[in-house]
Amino acid sequence: MSNAINVTVPVSTDIAVVLTGIIRAEPDAGGYSASIPALPGCHTQGETLEEVRANLREAAEGWLAVAHDDGLAREAAEGAP
Repeated sequence: MSNAINVTVPVSTDIAVVLTGIIRAEPDAGGYSASIPALPGCHTQGETLEEVRANLREAAEGWLAVAHDDGLAREAAEGAP
């Protein structure tokens, strides 16, 4: 009789992702608002185009990091006895 143990080793890799962001001028409030439709809830704003673009990149990175962490937590919960 064998006492073999199956172990799953996590693999990590960097992947370039192209996402489309929508930037809108906000004449009443001043500045710009932006969102990424493919990432629900990923919204930001900025006073200049450069600022809103930088904020949108940061928002997308944060959104993807949280989604990744949630996926890992879900996998761990599904594997728990």
